Amino acid sequence: MLSVIIPTEGIEQTAVATLAALVPGAAAGIIKEVLLVDGTRNGVIERVADVAGCRFIGYEGTSQGAALAAGALQARSPWLMFLPAGAVLDTGWIEETTQFIQAVAASGRDRAAVFRYARSPYANTGFRDVLWSVARKLVGPLGDQGLLIARDHYDRIGGYPPQARRSEARLLRRLGRSSRTLLRSRIVMVG
Repeated sequence: MLSVIIPTEGIEQTAVATLAALVPGAAAGIIKEVLLVDGTRNGVIERVADVAGCRFIGYEGTSQGAALAAGALQARSPWLMFLPAGAVLDTGWIEETTQFIQAVAASGRDRAAVFRYARSPYANTGFRDVLWSVARKLVGPLGDQGLLIARDHYDRIGGYPPQARRSEARLLRRLGRSSRTLLRSRIVMVG
């Protein structure tokens, strides 16, 4: 049902934290495959993928958009979930994701969803965090909130532009507020 695409930067700890949060989704049968996408060529993420039973995708390029586009190109499921490495989802995400997918399928309308951002309770709050919070309220969701989208819809809107700066923001803008749902489930960044 769902391919999860996680772009990494060669850092084991953040990738493992996200994978651990996805285990209940795999056990529930909602996740068909997990793709760890990495361009660092240091071998760390390739070993993590092997141990965790994920697919490893190496890619050329240095942009986040190139990693996301490479993962989407290799994904096999009709639904795609993009999560940044270090993202940990609330426990209710499985049921809410399933309901969202069923509602979109029943309505026949193209919709995508992002998770509700929550700051880690262990993070130090600084001026930068306040600015990001204001930006989320003014601009809308940012790339670190994940994205849940049907592959057909993703392809129709052109997907992540591989060479563009801030490709996540560009895709979210192309989706627009009217075809984007903010899920109740929270996403917390660790690491």
